[in-house]
Amino acid sequence: MNKENIFQSILTLIVAGVSAYFQIIAIPLVVMTVVMFVDYITGILSAYIHAELSSRKGIVGILKKISYFSLVCVGMAIDYILYSALSQIGIQSEATMFFGLIVIVWLIINELISILENLSKMEVPIPKFLTSVISRLKTTVEDKTE
Repeated sequence: MNKENIFQSILTLIVAGVSAYFQIIAIPLVVMTVVMFVDYITGILSAYIHAELSSRKGIVGILKKISYFSLVCVGMAIDYILYSALSQIGIQSEATMFFGLIVIVWLIINELISILENLSKMEVPIPKFLTSVISRLKTTVEDKTE
């Protein structure tokens, strides 16, 4: 087996394990990771175009993205604690990943807004309806979860 096949096998194993463990949260977690990456790249491109590229800002951006996963872990920990507590008192709940999922959706929406801001700074034309839909989604998620 060559190194590429070993890497693909390990990656497949990790993705399958995460999918099995997190069930409903796996796909939103992958989407969050992708939009975080796109946001980081569009941020770098925007900074480069405006001659504002800074390694310090880049590192801060990476640390911020890593901390998002900590926030997701907090939401998932709350889910686990509530599910366990309810189980202990005899209440069965089908919702095992509520807060973790809400945190992920909220972060995805924030990343999408940031991507649009980065594209706007690069003077990429953005359809008004796209900005409107994402803003409405953010408001809806925040209102429904309070």
